[in-house]
Amino acid sequence: MENTASPQPVRKAALVFIFITVLIDILSFGLIIPVLPHLIQSFLGGDVSHAAVWYGFFSTAFFAMQFFFTPVQGALSDWLGRRPVILLSNLGLGLDFLLMALVNTLPLLFIGRVISGITAASFSTANAYLADVTPPQKRAQAFGMLGMAFGIGFVIAPAIGGFLGEINLRMPFWVAVVLCLANFTYGLFVLPESLPKEKRTPHFDWAHANPFGALKLLQRYPQVLGLVGVLFLMALAHMVYPTTFVLYADYRFHWGPQMVGYTLALVGILAAIVQGGLIKKIVGALGERNALLFGLACGTAGFTLYGLAPTGYWFWLAMPVASLWGIAQPAAQAIMTHHVDPREQGRLQGAVASLSSIAGIIAPSLFTRLFAAVAQPGVNEIWAGSTFWLAGLMVGAGLLLAWYAVSHLPAAVSAQSAPPESIVTSEIIAGAAELQPPASRPSAD
Repeated sequence: MENTASPQPVRKAALVFIFITVLIDILSFGLIIPVLPHLIQSFLGGDVSHAAVWYGFFSTAFFAMQFFFTPVQGALSDWLGRRPVILLSNLGLGLDFLLMALVNTLPLLFIGRVISGITAASFSTANAYLADVTPPQKRAQAFGMLGMAFGIGFVIAPAIGGFLGEINLRMPFWVAVVLCLANFTYGLFVLPESLPKEKRTPHFDWAHANPFGALKLLQRYPQVLGLVGVLFLMALAHMVYPTTFVLYADYRFHWGPQMVGYTLALVGILAAIVQGGLIKKIVGALGERNALLFGLACGTAGFTLYGLAPTGYWFWLAMPVASLWGIAQPAAQAIMTHHVDPREQGRLQGAVASLSSIAGIIAPSLFTRLFAAVAQPGVNEIWAGSTFWLAGLMVGAGLLLAWYAVSHLPAAVSAQSAPPESIVTSEIIAGAAELQPPASRPSAD
């Protein structure tokens, strides 16, 4: 039997490490958000339209790697243990950022981004580690701590990355190298294994490494397919941020990396305020169904205003409206939980994450090619907002679909209460990290 007198310090040290390792990983990713599109543009002689197309390739490759390798790393951690997967991810990220800091050709930079997508897939392993070392009654608190790491990282890092990028476009990559390798060294000496050998799978399980497996669950719950469609449209629309915002702000408002970084930090702060403080009150006042429709309406209006904004100041004024969009996803997921077997709630969240990953594969080329088309010489600059109008059209379609879906659900499932704590926590993470890869968001699975 396990000795119950000693594990607590080990668990505490492990929780501290996981918090630090996730925070450092998020900081390293956030640092390069304001500068990576500009670095790509520098390889193309400053051509913004070609840079947009190439950045679409970069984003699609990143999310494709996330989609395929997140379940692979999860299966590996079940077989080999959590510690080696997390440490190899930290080391791989550090070496990958080093490659990206040194390369002088676009194909090598692209290879670096592909490797980032593979190595960054270990966030799900960090979730599994927390579940291993935390008693069931304290897991919500532990996942909330992980959410805090994501929120802090994505509010601070883009501002720092933008500041460093104004000095030199490569400097954020070098700082990311130091952070990741320091993380690996720290974990090598501090991180204990959380999964005993007797609890590991005897071999690598290809069935659980299948990224399409989670989607099969949705076939058994046709009553939630309308809301699944809403979430998919939202995930598609969300991709307008990481795929075009940096280049759009440079083209339309003549912002450099520093101003983009400050704006992204403000986006994170607004999202944290809405989703961390207002969401419970709004859902409590309106109910889940009306909160879903209200959030989607705000998203539609926010994206439309973004596309119309003639100056950066008008863009900032639209941000509070757009931030209220963050209410929609937790409300939709809360409604869906009423229609899925309690024993399959984790798989439901996994299916939603898989849909977000698929959106991450599809959307980058869609948005970047549209932006490249309207950023051509001779095209009126007002059309640069077309990517945000397309995102608004997607959210508007989601609004109509949501209205139809919820109107055909039994009235009894519309509880006049806030979404479950775990869902709210996950949305604080998502909102504070608007540019974070959806597949990388932690969940309470």
